[in-house]
Amino acid sequence: MPRPDAKTSEPTDLGADALGRTGGSKLGKILVVDDQRNMRTTLAMMLRGSGFEVDEAADGALGREMGATGAYDVVITDLRMGDFDGIDVLRAVKESQPMTEVIVMTAYGTIESAVEAMRLGAFDYIQKPFTEQELIVKVSKGLESRRLHGQVQAFAQEFKERYHFENIVGRSQSIRDIMTRVVKIAPTDATALITGESGTGKELVARAVHANSKRADRPFVTVNCAAITETLLESELFGHARGAFTGAVSARKGMFEEADGGTFFFDEIAETTLSFQAKLLRTIQEGEIRKVGENKPIHVDIRVVAATNVDLVQAVEERRFRQDLYYRLNVARFTLPPLRERREDIPLLVDFFLGKYSRKMNIRARLAEGVMERVVGYEYPGNVRELENMVEQAVALCTGGVVTVDDILPQAPKKEARSQGRTLADIVDDAEREAVESALRAFDGSRERAAEALDISPTTLWRKMTRLGISFENR
Repeated sequence: MPRPDAKTSEPTDLGADALGRTGGSKLGKILVVDDQRNMRTTLAMMLRGSGFEVDEAADGALGREMGATGAYDVVITDLRMGDFDGIDVLRAVKESQPMTEVIVMTAYGTIESAVEAMRLGAFDYIQKPFTEQELIVKVSKGLESRRLHGQVQAFAQEFKERYHFENIVGRSQSIRDIMTRVVKIAPTDATALITGESGTGKELVARAVHANSKRADRPFVTVNCAAITETLLESELFGHARGAFTGAVSARKGMFEEADGGTFFFDEIAETTLSFQAKLLRTIQEGEIRKVGENKPIHVDIRVVAATNVDLVQAVEERRFRQDLYYRLNVARFTLPPLRERREDIPLLVDFFLGKYSRKMNIRARLAEGVMERVVGYEYPGNVRELENMVEQAVALCTGGVVTVDDILPQAPKKEARSQGRTLADIVDDAEREAVESALRAFDGSRERAAEALDISPTTLWRKMTRLGISFENR
């Protein structure tokens, strides 16, 4: 406990100097958590005497509840308490208020617990007995850290707003590198290739490139190459003349002309045919298109950004993708990491999506204690898109605004009964085939509407249809 004989007349000035704060007599708001009344009140008196605003919590349970509100700059908690100790308080505070700094108090022989607390996110620890000056120095440093983190966060938000990165969430080095690269490359007219697994946010990066380019006030046009047949894709992009094919009762302007002066984003570029790739290469090189059924060239001024989850180098080697088009696209390269390789971004993404869908559904949702650790540990085969879907579902399903593990994490499938002569993969394929065919029949073969009903993307539906041998055409 504090040593009263070591009291000095300097703590108030020490705290003010360390913080450099202005605008009021209160230097910061502190929560003291200790189940020993004498210790708790003594600490509170010391801190108030040095100009801090202080609240007290008489046990760990109340400390967890108060600390998680976000009302405090620093939480000081004893490690050894009753049913809920200082580690419980630390976990609750850092899970809901990661910018609040936590200082743990330790007694002789509990240094190992203090080290564990530091590993879990505590700012510092202070060993009993300690002087008032030692306490004030620790608290002042904690407040300074809190202030600097706030400045960094404010700068990061300003950076995002300036460069239109509002929907690109993350603080990992890989995400920072991508943002920096966007800022450098966007003002040029270089074609760009964005690679990465499905659901990593390739279109968000493409939109950020457009938003920071000199074409920002012109159209951003996107097409999913995997969701449209080759014939329809060519007609949609290049346009067609009247009578060019059955049903072409009038001439039609293509998407390339609509995007003139802007940016054209090809999603799933690897799903195109070699013949279409040759026409796209000419468009990029010459800046010209020819409508289906016409020979007269039309000049278009577009910047091309393409994305794929396929290894294009391998596709070139297997003669599934034109090498010349690959080199033409691969001028500015962005490689997006899977979510499992940037787990430090998961809490930020969860908070972002919780806020988004809480506002949308008019629910104040939050994660129950311990849920974030489980969420961070999940593998996310569907990456950020899967995480967003999980959070949206959890907000819709949660009771009383509290999201539990069962609400947010996918449930393990129930074990199927053994089927003689058939593997589990066969059973799953049959079930998927039945669901896909049923949805396509219900919507007259429309892949877009069927995908929406199945709660999957048109690209995923197209891949399943290809794998399962289902041949429905859009009508």
